[in-house]
Amino acid sequence: MQDILLGLPSWGLVATFAVTALVVTLVSIKATSLADAIADRTGLGEAMVGAVVLGGATSLSGVVVSVTVAAQGDASFAISNAVGGIAAQTLFLAIGDAVYRRANLEHAAAEPATLFQAVLLIILLSLPLCAIAGPEISYLGIHPVSVVMFLAYLAGLKAASAVRENPMWVIVRTPLTRYEADDPTEDRRPLPVIFGLFAALVVVMAAAGWVISQLGTSTAVRFGLSTGLVGSLLTAVITSLPELVTTLTAIRRGALQLAVGGIIGGNTFDTLFLVASDVAYRDGSLYHAAARTDLYWLGTGLLMTSILLAGLVLRQRQGFARIGWESTGLVVIYATALAVQVAAGG
Repeated sequence: MQDILLGLPSWGLVATFAVTALVVTLVSIKATSLADAIADRTGLGEAMVGAVVLGGATSLSGVVVSVTVAAQGDASFAISNAVGGIAAQTLFLAIGDAVYRRANLEHAAAEPATLFQAVLLIILLSLPLCAIAGPEISYLGIHPVSVVMFLAYLAGLKAASAVRENPMWVIVRTPLTRYEADDPTEDRRPLPVIFGLFAALVVVMAAAGWVISQLGTSTAVRFGLSTGLVGSLLTAVITSLPELVTTLTAIRRGALQLAVGGIIGGNTFDTLFLVASDVAYRDGSLYHAAARTDLYWLGTGLLMTSILLAGLVLRQRQGFARIGWESTGLVVIYATALAVQVAAGG
């Protein structure tokens, strides 16, 4: 496919990107309504379904991108696509906060499991930093940190479920707090049908991810850009569009925990991009092939997640222009990181 894409004129590459982005956007809208139905019908709750089911599904296109380019030997592209997507998706919560006009989104969507997911994300983002700074070791081409990250993710999901089922502290309810029971699903189709439709949409997202990986490589070659720059600012944002769409769609449906949980859970799942990419990368440890810009976006993701967690704990009711201070901080940090990246030229 690379030869076909490289043979296209520049406008053809842009048009193919646009069509692929449109496909994942439309699929994501449908996936959100199905995930909301799954949350209500199974009793798992919006925060957990958003984190695991919806977050994982909308991240599939991104993981296909990272694994594909890692298998092709481009470690920087694989890492930057993963960590750049985490930063972009965290920014989408600020957009969602601006859209939700009743109150600060992080206040209204209070949920213990979401807080725990944010803590888990910080842990999972810290581990690659340790791997990059530590000695260059690998076994069968895989760094031990990748195994630790995968096990930590599984343990974190189990702990998050326990937090939801048996919380050791409770959210203080206010008139602005939104309850999951406020929007019961109207989808009465059999649950296996709903799961089947959701699985079909997941397949489409995965296929779109492979196309985007090929488009990203072709774009880097065509315009003489570093793949790290293309990964962090182009493919990462495009493969993150499902998270933006699902967030805004969930907010419009009143499923606030699904919106916030989908972003944080999706980001948590996105750290597994690095695990899968380390397995696919056959030239040693993926982490020690990272570029400085990859480390930069990893730190940016950590900073943005920490600020988001602080906002979730503080639960500011109203903020400047009706968005919380944490949302303002997320916008400023991402804009600054973007400006620095562009100025550095990748």
